[in-house]
Amino acid sequence: MSFNKEDIYKALETITEPGEGKSLVENKNIKNVVTFGSEIIIDVAISNPTLQAKKKVESEITKAITSNIKDKVTVKVNVKVEKPVETAKPNQIRGSEIPNIKNIIAIASGKGGVGKSTITANTAISLSKMGFKVGVLDADVYGPSQHIMFDVEKEKPLSVNVEGRSKMKPIENYGVKLLSLGFFTDPNQAVIWRGPMASKALKQLIFDADWGELDFLLIDLPPGTGDVHLSIVQALPINGAVVVSTPQNIALADAKKGVAMFQQESINVPVLGIIENMAYFTPEELPNNKYYIFGKDGARNLAEDINTKFLGEVPLVQGIREAGDVGRPVALQEGTVLEQSFNEITKEMVAQLLKRNENLPPTEVVRITTMSGCSTK
Repeated sequence: MSFNKEDIYKALETITEPGEGKSLVENKNIKNVVTFGSEIIIDVAISNPTLQAKKKVESEITKAITSNIKDKVTVKVNVKVEKPVETAKPNQIRGSEIPNIKNIIAIASGKGGVGKSTITANTAISLSKMGFKVGVLDADVYGPSQHIMFDVEKEKPLSVNVEGRSKMKPIENYGVKLLSLGFFTDPNQAVIWRGPMASKALKQLIFDADWGELDFLLIDLPPGTGDVHLSIVQALPINGAVVVSTPQNIALADAKKGVAMFQQESINVPVLGIIENMAYFTPEELPNNKYYIFGKDGARNLAEDINTKFLGEVPLVQGIREAGDVGRPVALQEGTVLEQSFNEITKEMVAQLLKRNENLPPTEVVRITTMSGCSTK
């Protein structure tokens, strides 16, 4: 016998539990390794209770050991499911940092149909044009749309090898890296998932992806307040949240709930501000007229009432919808009023994030320096 336990552990370092970012060894999933001559017995604990996950871990362990150890061995894997222990206190930073990602911002809305995904796409492009390295995670599980807005709906993320592990390479367009469940689902079929299934799929997009270096990762959340939102804030240390609303009362009531969710003591994610979409309509033939179809200054007044920053407003313009539909967001249109509008909103968002980050402990990987040059270090 020419192998030892160190060789076995080295082989196991190449394997990750589905949906987790660390190897089985780093994550302390390996509970015991016993050798009897040419027989190797491994006890492993995972948090995923599905038979598919158990079989996958068992298969990958067997393959890794037989591939990395030259001796002819017999491998027996005992897989046990353990419920993860919640140890985080309400005010502690939850989740795991993604290496080389400096700022994570959640874009949310209490109500569907208010243009949250449109705001996310255009804000990401504005950040990219300012010189930042930007990624977008489309976490709108049941209605992903970012792959359409970025004109990459026919693309499929490739698998790349990163330090011995297989990871997804995000699709890139307009200077923005993107991962969306839309890449992996049939556009003609509804996504019918229970909350835990959706959360598990999102964790794989987050931790099993090769994002590289990013100044900002924007997360396009589903509307409302539910399982996906809780999974995201538990999985990642979110630096701040932005809430999108239209001016009418019914949307504002839901937006207020969205803000309240982030401000709960058990979640405690700073709300950077509120953006008002579809603020007013101006016809082409009457460029000086503004028609407040959904009401006037609703989100601005809400921000003032709940002591949250108003980040800006976006008018109701047919071109915004058309640009998103063909995969060319309006923030790409140099010198236009709409490009300037998204530019100003994005600058205000970064300014609020800068204020938020100044209060973080020095060990935090976040630090934005100047607004004038829009640079990070």
